[in-house]
Amino acid sequence: MNSRERVRLALTCQRPDRIPLSLGFFGQSLPGIPDADEHFDLDVRYVEFSPPAGQDDFLRYLRRLPPDVHIGTTTQLRTYHEWDYHPEIAGGRLSGASSVAELAEAYFPDLTSPQRYASLGEQVRRWRDRGLAVAGSPPHLGGELFESAWRMRGFEQFMLDLKERPALATYLLDQLTAVTIHNALVLAQAGVDVLLLDDDVAMPTGLLFSPAIWRGYFKPRLLSIIRAAREAAPDLLVFYHSDGDFTRLIPDLVEIGVNVINPVQPDCMDAAAIKAEFGDRLALWGTVGSASAWDFGAPDQIRAEVRQRIEQLGPAGLLLAPA
Repeated sequence: MNSRERVRLALTCQRPDRIPLSLGFFGQSLPGIPDADEHFDLDVRYVEFSPPAGQDDFLRYLRRLPPDVHIGTTTQLRTYHEWDYHPEIAGGRLSGASSVAELAEAYFPDLTSPQRYASLGEQVRRWRDRGLAVAGSPPHLGGELFESAWRMRGFEQFMLDLKERPALATYLLDQLTAVTIHNALVLAQAGVDVLLLDDDVAMPTGLLFSPAIWRGYFKPRLLSIIRAAREAAPDLLVFYHSDGDFTRLIPDLVEIGVNVINPVQPDCMDAAAIKAEFGDRLALWGTVGSASAWDFGAPDQIRAEVRQRIEQLGPAGLLLAPA
C-alpha cells in the first residue's frame, strides 16, 4: 500500500496498513534536516500557489536583514505584504470603512491570476508519481473566511460587524468566499487528494462567537466552497482546521461534508469522545501533544502519547501529527 492509498483509507475512516503520518515545521526548526518530509518518510506532500509578482523591492529588504533577526517565514511575510496587512498596527486596513460602497472601493489582492497556479498540476503529478498523497490550501490571510476578514477589518471591528453591521460582514465574506471557491476549484482540477480549509474560530475554552453566528455567516459559505470543489472532483477529501476547542461545530462540519478535522488539541478537545460519536464519519488529523509538551516534554513522553493515541483512536480514521 502506498502513501496515497494509506491516507485516503484513513481519512475515509477505513483501516490502512498503518496509520499515516504528517508533520509541519518552519525552516529554522530543524536546521540540520533540509527536508523533513523526506527525512521522516511522511505520507503527505503539499502543493503551493506561486507567490505574487511585483515584490522584488520587498524581497531585497528581507534579504538585507541581519541573520539573527527573525520576523516570520518568507512565505508568511510575502502574504502579509500582498494583503497589505500590518499585524503591528492596531485595526485592519479596512477598519475605517462604514459602508458596503467603501468596502467595494478598497484594495483587495488578486488571488485568481493564472500565473499563481500554473504549476499546480505538475506539482501534483510529481508527488502522485511517487505514490504520495497530495494536499493543497487556497491562498489566504491566515484562514479563508473569518481570519482573512478580521485581519482586513481589525478584530474588534469585524466582531462588531458580525453582530451590529451584518451588511458589511456579509459583503466582505462574500468576496472572500468567491475567491476561495475559485482557488478550491483550481486545486480540485489539479488533482489534489485533500482540500485544506483553515479558520481559527475558537480559543482553548470554546468558540470565539456563538454557534448561531457561525451557522449564519460561515457554515453556508463553507458549504458552497465544498460543493463547488466536489463538483470538479467528487472524491475530494475535505480537511478543516481550527485551533482551540471547536467541538460544538463538529456536527455541522460533518453535515456539510468535512472528512477530517485538525489539529484536535488534546489540552482542550476530547478526541476519544469525538471518535466514539463520529468515528465512522469523521477522521482526526493531529491529536498529539500540547504546545508545552512539544516545547518542554521529553522524547519518551511524546512516544507514550503517540502510543496512547494509536490505542484510543486508531487504526481507522486517524492521521498522526503534532496538535
